[in-house]
Amino acid sequence: MGTLDWIILSGTLLFIVGFGVWKTRGSKDVNDYVRGGNQSKWWTIGLSVMATQASAITFLSTPGQAFHDGMGFVQFYFGLPIAMIIICLVFIPIYHKLKVYTAYEFLETRFDLKTRSLAAILFLIQRGLAAGITIFAPSIILSAVLGWDLRTLNVIIGTLVIIYTVSGGTKAVSVTQKQQMFIIITGMFIAFFFILGYLPEDISFSKALKIAGASDKLNILDFSLDTRSRYTFWSGITGGLFLALAYFGTDQSQVQRYLSGKSVRESQLGLIFNAIFKIPMQFFILLVGVMVFVFYQYNPSPVNFNPSATNGVLQSPYADDYKLLQDRQITLETEKTIAQNKFSTALDLKEYTAIESAKMQIININKKDSINRVAAKALIMQADSSLETNDKDYVFIHFILHNLPKGLIGLLLAVILSAAMSSTASELNALGTITALDLYKRNKIGVFTEKHYVNMSKVFTLLWGVIAILIACVANLFDNLIQLVNIIGSIFYGNVLGIFLLAFFFKYVKGNAVFFAAILTQVLVCIIYYNLIHVYPSGQEKLGYLWLNFIGSALVIIIALVFEGFDRLLNRPPIKV
Repeated sequence: MGTLDWIILSGTLLFIVGFGVWKTRGSKDVNDYVRGGNQSKWWTIGLSVMATQASAITFLSTPGQAFHDGMGFVQFYFGLPIAMIIICLVFIPIYHKLKVYTAYEFLETRFDLKTRSLAAILFLIQRGLAAGITIFAPSIILSAVLGWDLRTLNVIIGTLVIIYTVSGGTKAVSVTQKQQMFIIITGMFIAFFFILGYLPEDISFSKALKIAGASDKLNILDFSLDTRSRYTFWSGITGGLFLALAYFGTDQSQVQRYLSGKSVRESQLGLIFNAIFKIPMQFFILLVGVMVFVFYQYNPSPVNFNPSATNGVLQSPYADDYKLLQDRQITLETEKTIAQNKFSTALDLKEYTAIESAKMQIININKKDSINRVAAKALIMQADSSLETNDKDYVFIHFILHNLPKGLIGLLLAVILSAAMSSTASELNALGTITALDLYKRNKIGVFTEKHYVNMSKVFTLLWGVIAILIACVANLFDNLIQLVNIIGSIFYGNVLGIFLLAFFFKYVKGNAVFFAAILTQVLVCIIYYNLIHVYPSGQEKLGYLWLNFIGSALVIIIALVFEGFDRLLNRPPIKV
């Protein structure tokens, strides 16, 4: 990184923090701090909702996901537009009518205090873990590629977020997220066009897509009914739908974004904005990853993109074996370029037989490439089991640092850190609000002023910020960071969503039945996760994790209905003879 990169990176981050503090200083009461005084317009809500979900993990992991596995991940979002329509028609009108500060406040009105507290605690557990991961994600990558101290990075990112989130609350989060989304979108478009510019002169965008397609990177739709597949059309519109309903409808980090709307209509328009643009945005980010894949068909790539893993094995007794794999990778890179040139020429000549022959050659080389990379991972693991062999999250950052010009590197790093700050700010804002209003205020004996609860919200936001930094400092990379966040959410979200669906649509079910059903469901979901997903290597699970959202929702509803039925049966007055 050059001086210009540092100026752009530090200037961008300091501007966001300073602007957030200055623009939102002096919250007068809980409504102002938690709901931003209900002043947000629909475009602010829409951008804030998108920025909350689009963490640094999105911009680090998603291109790497596409590089290795293609575009199929986009199916994860197919249920989102349907979920947005349901939330606009059902959730938002109820929340605004009751004038709630949190989603879980509604549960006490419908059921009882213990059900509200249980749902709030489930949220705090999963979102507290996720907050730590959203800080950890950019820290671990930047630490590896730039040589910065990991814990120092965790503290820097966490502290920057804490400053303006504690200072301005919901309004600070919403205001800064507009600037962050602008930086993010601008940076990704610039990176995309630079990638295209780096391809050989005879490789147009349409030909690049055909090259990617020859390697099965453009297989977007999978209509198979195999529940073991992580991403299919059916898991997207079922498990993905329930995950989106739970996340946008019951997760306070998102609910708080549209509770700040000036009216029901503004909140609804904000979510419709998200429904329209979210899938295209994710599609574009995946497409960036696919174009990075095409770039590396003509340019050398490391046998493993994680530099710390490579350095670790090269300093071990397995260094010579690893160098042989590196040499084999260089040979494969040459073979790739020759095969791609043959394929490109065949496309120009429109010779079907030559096209198919070149395509088969590419497929065979890719198989050899995959075997070589697996062997590299095995050597890294043998050298030091503590080293991270997975390198999906390092692909895009490796491309940025080794290929983009000075200045643009700083901008792209600002994109990653801005995304980290935007999602973490929403999470801390929500965590502090839930703790202050759903647990502290509701269980605190005595009468206190509005200022007291504003101060307590700030204290709890600060406390959760510190906890998130601590979680980030002890976290470890999973198969893929974006999948890790979604897996954590899937374990809890289905249960919480089921509680809300019972509240909305099953009017005769009482609090006791829901409370005990929710506890039993959470235990069962954890058992299902451990036995069918966790104990198997990636890609060999007996159940795709997205199905946990549907299973959790269905289980809590069925069990609550059974409990309520037994309760009514046992308490039914005796029949008079």
